[in-house]
Amino acid sequence: MDLDNLETRELQKECARAMMTISGTNNNLSKYNKKAPHNSHNWYKAVVVDYVAQWGGLPSQAGPGKEVKLIMDN
Repeated sequence: MDLDNLETRELQKECARAMMTISGTNNNLSKYNKKAPHNSHNWYKAVVVDYVAQWGGLPSQAGPGKEVKLIMDN
């Protein structure tokens, strides 16, 4: 999966869906900060990559992320 082909807004939405399914502990969030210091695009990608590794697809298509309803989708 090539996340570089996603538009920034789509990447943000996928990241938001993934983030709604993980525990928001310091350890969970700090691992993404370590993978992408001072770069939000890499941070979004790190979250989505972890999600895909666990659930086998983008949050909008697989696992619990596909059940997340975003405000901007209404």
